[in-house]
Amino acid sequence: MAGKLYLCATPIGNLEDMTFRAIRILQEVDLIAAEDTRNSIKLLNHFEIHTPMTSYHEYNKYDKGRELVQKLLAGTNIALITDAGTPGISDPGEELVKMAYEAGIEVTSLPGACACVTALTLSGLSTRRFVFEAFLPPDKKEHKLALERLKNETRTMIVYEAPHHLLKTLWELLETLGNRRLTLCRELTKKHETAWQTTIEDAITRYEQEDPKGECVLVIEGRSQKEIEDEAKAAFEEISIEEHMKRYEDQGIARKEAMKLVAKDRGVTKRDIYQYLLGKES
Repeated sequence: MAGKLYLCATPIGNLEDMTFRAIRILQEVDLIAAEDTRNSIKLLNHFEIHTPMTSYHEYNKYDKGRELVQKLLAGTNIALITDAGTPGISDPGEELVKMAYEAGIEVTSLPGACACVTALTLSGLSTRRFVFEAFLPPDKKEHKLALERLKNETRTMIVYEAPHHLLKTLWELLETLGNRRLTLCRELTKKHETAWQTTIEDAITRYEQEDPKGECVLVIEGRSQKEIEDEAKAAFEEISIEEHMKRYEDQGIARKEAMKLVAKDRGVTKRDIYQYLLGKES
């Protein structure tokens, strides 16, 4: 029988966040694949886990991934852990999961610590709908596209950032999104945990005067749907109703349906549009 791949969440700071189940599985599996064995050995020693380890990280994820899949197919049970948090979230674990499924290997995930959800619930911003961007892409073109996609995002946005890039990213967010409400989280679950409710502008002012420390999670307010609708209405008001009608009619839309669409765009009733056009024709 093939082995099983276990995705084991590990603490993002506070060791008390390790689950009983994760400890048991890490003790029972045949092998632990760790993002950084030098970092993970401290965790394993703390919980008296003596299972053999091997490295699995961004720079060997394809070759090592294929090797781990062969071990799984041969019956080896493997637990995957990241440096902190849940494997597969903003780390190479997602590639191993894909390979495992393609090979017909059973995969299960053990829930636990995750920085993005911890920061979201701590932010004081809307949690009903959110989008997780992780670290913005390093490639310049992809980086710009990622920011542009966030411009009209109405969901709460979560972005990871390293301290040495924080100020640059805050400026980019201000230029793209405008001055939004922001909760900047640092040292999550640790002794000096902070969740600073602020704005992008105020965060820039602060970090132009002091160097940021520690990995940051930025939880950013989504754009108001009303603001988007008001902006669209304002844009339509810059053209005449006749031109607005022509745009729809040129698409082959019947006049009555075009009046309905124009009315919706402008936030008025269909009767208002009908009366206006009737007055123009009389």
